[in-house]
Amino acid sequence: MSPTPSPEPTLHESPVWPDAQREADFNDWLDALVSSHGLVPQSLRSASADASFRRYFRIDSSHGSRIIMDAPPDREDCHPFAKVAGLMQEAGLHVPVVLAWNEPKGFMLLTDMGTQTMMQVMQRDDPWANQALYLQAVDALIAWQTASRADILPTYNEALLRRELELFPEWYLARHRGVAVEGDLRRTLDEAFSRIIANNLAWPSVYVHRDFMPRNLMVGDVAPTLGTGVSSLPPEGAVSPWGGPAANLAPTLGTGVSSLPPEGAVSPWGGPAPNLAPTLGTGVSSLPPEGAVSPWGGPAPKLAPTLGTQLGVLDFQDAVYGPITYDIASLMRDAFLSWEEDFCLDITVRYWEKARKAGLRVGADFGEFYRGVEWMGLQRHLKVAGIFARLTLRDGKPQYLADTPRFISYIRATCERYRELKPLLRLIERVEGIVPVSGYAFGRS
Repeated sequence: MSPTPSPEPTLHESPVWPDAQREADFNDWLDALVSSHGLVPQSLRSASADASFRRYFRIDSSHGSRIIMDAPPDREDCHPFAKVAGLMQEAGLHVPVVLAWNEPKGFMLLTDMGTQTMMQVMQRDDPWANQALYLQAVDALIAWQTASRADILPTYNEALLRRELELFPEWYLARHRGVAVEGDLRRTLDEAFSRIIANNLAWPSVYVHRDFMPRNLMVGDVAPTLGTGVSSLPPEGAVSPWGGPAANLAPTLGTGVSSLPPEGAVSPWGGPAPNLAPTLGTGVSSLPPEGAVSPWGGPAPKLAPTLGTQLGVLDFQDAVYGPITYDIASLMRDAFLSWEEDFCLDITVRYWEKARKAGLRVGADFGEFYRGVEWMGLQRHLKVAGIFARLTLRDGKPQYLADTPRFISYIRATCERYRELKPLLRLIERVEGIVPVSGYAFGRS
């Protein structure tokens, strides 16, 4: 699951290392980077907690703060992180850039995405106050999905879906609840799992983040970039295509009107120029065509820069190529908070409309698509309930199991809607000691 940025401490605490050799390896690696990256070793402090064996530290530098990932190679493989980060950068997403990497030891120096997650800044009592944030997440998701190519990432196939589902009976039912997974109960699970897998695999495949939710989306507190390298930014003293000084960063409302296009101006790539710093919603006409060169030399950005609110994306190292329904289900049926269904429907239908316009294969019937999202969410919630039980029982992290009631609520809500899932619903209710009532609301847990 996701790393959670921690508040900036008042004092810099030295990291605690599992053994003296790893501490020595880290110090040797860090010392070698101090000069080339302008690092301030004494500023090293903890940056996040993680459900995996990865740890993150923040360190100051002459270029701003940086993040260090500590990923013991016998426990974690950094190669998927580096690969997916590159894919997301190519898609125009705002993600950490790998500045230095000791592959054999598992240490990485990364750009800092800031300290505020979407989860931390949203209004918990009023979902509609967060609509703009969610629509930014939708834009990032569509950019990621439209960049999809087959045979680049691992396939989210039947074997993987089934292996994930088996975490529920193994860790949640048997080990956490003490239920014997055999006989009729096992047959009920097998039949339900087969239906869930078949339904999910019926949807077209795209790139799938697998934990696309507010805890992994950063609103940031650092200046955003175009995500395409400095070569696409104007050099010092450059003049914008419309006259006046060119903005040194992706233009914002604070860069001065002189760097913005006048009324009726044409963008360097054709079509009307945006009157404000362009966003994903300003229309393709203001975006550069494939292979275009920026007015200052170097590749033109594939996505329009934002007003400084482009969400950063984290925890993407487990990305796969799988059902298009997965990430929107993850976003709207979050592992750590729940919304009323009217808000979930609003964002999901807006995603569906934008996805159709972007050429993604989400179908012509929103009702069918929403059913697919619910069935995909069901697979995810069964899996995560098992993972949270495992984190408690095997890894000594009981805080995750506190969110289990949310997953049981999600699972029951979906099973209640569909006749084919009623046997699974009754099984869950027996295990949880829940007395069925007539009618069940999706509402917040």
